[in-house]
Amino acid sequence: MKDLVDYIVKNIVSNPEVVLITEESAEGQVNLNLNVDPKDMGLVIGKGGQMIKAIRKLLTVRAMAENVRVSLQISEPQVQAAE
Repeated sequence: MKDLVDYIVKNIVSNPEVVLITEESAEGQVNLNLNVDPKDMGLVIGKGGQMIKAIRKLLTVRAMAENVRVSLQISEPQVQAAE
């Protein structure tokens, strides 16, 4: 699952080296947590959330093939305050 999200996200963002995906698996459930550069959040979410919905739909299809449940969450970017 992680490899699919990694491939998709790194090909749509402008800073692919910053993309971080953590995966936790337990009892047929896969939880993915996605961190991207704050400037790339809009690209990953898409207009009206369409991009993230499409990514989640692709994950659901793969999860059905592997007979597991999947959840993808995007972490809020840490905005550093200007000093």
